[in-house]
Amino acid sequence: MKEKNIKIMLIPIIIIALLTSLDQFTKFIIKSKFMLYESKEVLKNVFAITYIQNKGAAWGVMQGKRIFFLILTVFVILGCFWILYNIIDNRKYIMLTTCVIFLISGAVGNMIDRFKLGYVVDFFDFKLIDFPVFNVADIYVTVSMFLILFLMIFKYKEEDFDEIIGKKSNIESDIKAFMDEEDNETMDDGISDDSDKD
Repeated sequence: MKEKNIKIMLIPIIIIALLTSLDQFTKFIIKSKFMLYESKEVLKNVFAITYIQNKGAAWGVMQGKRIFFLILTVFVILGCFWILYNIIDNRKYIMLTTCVIFLISGAVGNMIDRFKLGYVVDFFDFKLIDFPVFNVADIYVTVSMFLILFLMIFKYKEEDFDEIIGKKSNIESDIKAFMDEEDNETMDDGISDDSDKD
């Protein structure tokens, strides 16, 4: 890793820690103040705070697949950090960088729940529509994924994708190494020619 990139990565890591802490703090408050399945209306028939324990994904699907979700989350987080490392020092990707930071924060927040508790604490309950109860980490993930998809479709071009996933930098490194090797061979040939003349 470049030393420059490692130093710059410290700021996103601190932001991720703060965002994750906010998510965990809200869940701690809910667990402390609410009984399981207890619900308090904020806006009548529209929005409530309802404490549930979700052992699956949205709408309660894939219940009890804790190990699967933990492994999947680890891969997602590692992939996101790889992308973050590739784009962190390029202002062209400032919006994508922000989205990836929020995505990582949401993934880490829910992963902590699954690892520590065996379930995810959900509490935001929109009663007006058939929408799953969710939490702060879910907001991070959902909004960031929507914005990332929007950026990929409408803002970034094909050549940007190579840079985002690190492919472009690898190609450039290979080309540079090849060119350096060619220069060295040329210099060696020049030295050999001079020796022959002597």
